[in-house]
Amino acid sequence: MSRPKLPENDKLNRLIRVRVNAQVYQRLTALQKQTDCRSICELARKILSREQITLLHKDASMNGTMEELALIRKELKAIGININQQTHRFHTSQSAAERAFYVAKTAKCYGEVDERVTTLLKLVHQLTMVWLQKS
Repeated sequence: MSRPKLPENDKLNRLIRVRVNAQVYQRLTALQKQTDCRSICELARKILSREQITLLHKDASMNGTMEELALIRKELKAIGININQQTHRFHTSQSAAERAFYVAKTAKCYGEVDERVTTLLKLVHQLTMVWLQKS
């Protein structure tokens, strides 16, 4: 499926060439890396047309917290997969003893989920405190 055609007034059909020195080019390159612009040309168009340029900022102090959140997410996903597998085995089991075994095993997994969610809520609380300090 092809891309829809742009209206005539939205097409970029006028060419403007600009030469800059190395210092200006380096400044534009550095600014482009900090923005959501994909190229220096896009950045230059936004500057010329006085459009808003969105600067992206990464808070390095949050790296540890974000890694911990990603780890909790990964652990919760693994626990969820285990619970689904045990539920399937519970439903396919024949004896009551086997079902009791899977019930106990699944209850243990739910306990692990509770621990991870408690840790997650503590982290979210810390993030909330940091966020509210900045605003």
